[in-house]
Amino acid sequence: MIKTSIALALTALTAAAHAAPGTYVVEPTHTFVTFEAKHFGVSTNRGRFDKKEGTITFDKVAKSGKVDITIDTASINTGTAPFDGHLKSKDFFNSAEFPTARFVGDKFTFDGDKVKSVEGQLTLLGKTAPVTLTATGFGCYDHPRLKREVCGGDFETSFARSAWGMTYGLPGIPDTVRLVIQVEAVKQ
Repeated sequence: MIKTSIALALTALTAAAHAAPGTYVVEPTHTFVTFEAKHFGVSTNRGRFDKKEGTITFDKVAKSGKVDITIDTASINTGTAPFDGHLKSKDFFNSAEFPTARFVGDKFTFDGDKVKSVEGQLTLLGKTAPVTLTATGFGCYDHPRLKREVCGGDFETSFARSAWGMTYGLPGIPDTVRLVIQVEAVKQ
């Protein structure tokens, strides 16, 4: 009887520990922030930001959390150095004056146990405006090498760059930018 009570107590403690909210640190080698923007409406320019960092607080039971991710805008990489230089200039990201972009989201929407979207604020070029990241995939797993839980997924959104004052080339260069984000974060 005592062994059964101890076993039940340990099971309850283990379940409570797994249900507790956790803090996850963004794993930069498994996290990619890429963008797509039409070039004069005919082809698609693509690029990525090579430097990013952040944390995610996530409570699976309460179905809530907070995302705080910072992107180094000077780490933009399209594979073409002259184009990268133009994107870092005052015409676009103005990386010298505004070296980072930041997304802070605290409204999670779930479909069962899966994150469906995260609503928050994107700060870019010194301006902050709402953005919703839609999940196209989400899950958590126990990492075999790290021996810790890792949560991640694929998210995307589209927005008008002009909302942040990025108006270079309008209307010839379309206003819409699509962000595609692959993120994995390790529980601390």
